[in-house]
Amino acid sequence: MPSIFSRIVSGDIPAIRVYEDHATLAFMDINPAARGHALVIPKDEHADLFSIPPETLAAVARTVQRVALAMREVLRPDGVNIIQNNGAAAGQTVFHYHVHIIPRWEGDNALRLWKPQAADQADLRTLAEQLGQALAR
Repeated sequence: MPSIFSRIVSGDIPAIRVYEDHATLAFMDINPAARGHALVIPKDEHADLFSIPPETLAAVARTVQRVALAMREVLRPDGVNIIQNNGAAAGQTVFHYHVHIIPRWEGDNALRLWKPQAADQADLRTLAEQLGQALAR
């Protein structure tokens, strides 16, 4: 069964479209974290970062930048969150790769992703070594 986002691409479900090209679609989020919150998706359905082809990922990244630049011009936010979730544990609810572009203003408290805390340096070195080995394979 096609995802809700695939149904938006096909026109079966309405969306307020912001931008569209041959590979991507940007539209307004109907449950925004902040005024101007938009989503960018590939037109082809890919569940997550782990399954999207690199060339499609690059097309989405180009559209994200393009929409964020327009958002900065129109809304004049103090900052912008670019968020992409993979898996239910990370907050993904629609399993069609998508990127949130959320304008932010000082003091808006619209979104808090984590509470920074000091890491164990030995653990960081071990993880970095393990990741480096995986990348070398």
